[in-house]
Amino acid sequence: MSKKIALAMVMGLSLAGSTVAFADIPVFMSPVWAQELCTAWNSNATLTDKLGGSWIKNNGGKGYKIMEISDSNYKNVPPVQLEISAKDGKALCTYGGAVKAKDLNYDYDYKMWATTHDWHHMGSPMTAMMFGRLNFKGPKMEAMENMSPFSAFLNLVKEVPGNDKVAPAA
Repeated sequence: MSKKIALAMVMGLSLAGSTVAFADIPVFMSPVWAQELCTAWNSNATLTDKLGGSWIKNNGGKGYKIMEISDSNYKNVPPVQLEISAKDGKALCTYGGAVKAKDLNYDYDYKMWATTHDWHHMGSPMTAMMFGRLNFKGPKMEAMENMSPFSAFLNLVKEVPGNDKVAPAA
């Protein structure tokens, strides 16, 4: 949950210019939250433009990559998934929600998990992976070549509002 939302909740204040009630903020790592993450991805030029070349083309011929993310604090809560597709030279998120594809191919798909605290205090991707704050399966060399966009993605995870209720198990 963002610091701004947390502070507003503690102080009983509404967010300036916001008409969204806390109850309307999706549960962190829920399918609804993943839809919001997908929308945020498409508004981030670093992700859409910088990943629109060789990164998105490495997709096994299916036209999209899968990114599965989860919160390791909640082992009984299923992960969420993003599908990132090649569209007009860009890497666009075309699906955010519950897991659709069960079998990931780690030559081009990604699986990431961390604790709630670590998702919100990740820092740089390299440091997060080095110190075990971010667990990761996928094409490691490809990820290393795309550290700037990868960092932008990790920032989105903590910036997309999500309340701290536990996402319901499917």
